[in-house]
Amino acid sequence: GIAMAPIRTYTDWNKRPSDQEDQIEPYRKYFFICEGSNTEVWYFKKLIDLRKQLRIHPLIDIRLMEKTEEDKTVSNPKALIKFAEKQRGITENKFDQKHDKMVIVFDVDIYKGDLTKYNEIIKLGDGNLLAVTNPSFELFLLLHYENSYEELIKPNEEEILRNKKTGKRRYMAALFTDKSGINPKENPAVGDLAANIDIATKQEKQINQDIHKAMGNLTSNIAAIIQQIRNDQALD
Repeated sequence: GIAMAPIRTYTDWNKRPSDQEDQIEPYRKYFFICEGSNTEVWYFKKLIDLRKQLRIHPLIDIRLMEKTEEDKTVSNPKALIKFAEKQRGITENKFDQKHDKMVIVFDVDIYKGDLTKYNEIIKLGDGNLLAVTNPSFELFLLLHYENSYEELIKPNEEEILRNKKTGKRRYMAALFTDKSGINPKENPAVGDLAANIDIATKQEKQINQDIHKAMGNLTSNIAAIIQQIRNDQALD
């Protein structure tokens, strides 16, 4: 099983101007858990830092759960989902079963088109928000550039889906780096793209956003989940 490593959570919830405001408990918390320990972490930390600009309701909290020590290697979706389930039950996390949500972020590429295995994961993760990209997180990142769908994604759809390795990198990662000048595995500047989430939200609608249809389709529903959080009015 997964050992109990300490977990670090990143939130800007407590960066409040007055002690009086500090007493408020969030109405709902969205806990993000990612397979990657670099790219996704840089992106979601930046997104959390931008909560004011994103007009996220003051009673909605976004927390990034960072895997530490031996959990750092927990990356396959099955292990991530088990990890999330475990975190729900840990008192210190203050996970409110009634209101809070786990958002589990993973790439579909690892299933190599194996629908049975993929469907098992979707079923296993039911009860969480599953944030899925096919083939990989870089597809979601590329959507943050104006017109990237028309200019780069649509014309290269087949190559992106095949996502073959050329040299050290897969096609999708290389396509992203060619556009951005950023190596997403090594450069924290990738987080700055979060400021363009509105562009990504608009463009994501041009690819498949239904996680049940991810196999064989360019897929991302991450912007849609972020939009859901931005629309959350802290009512039920």
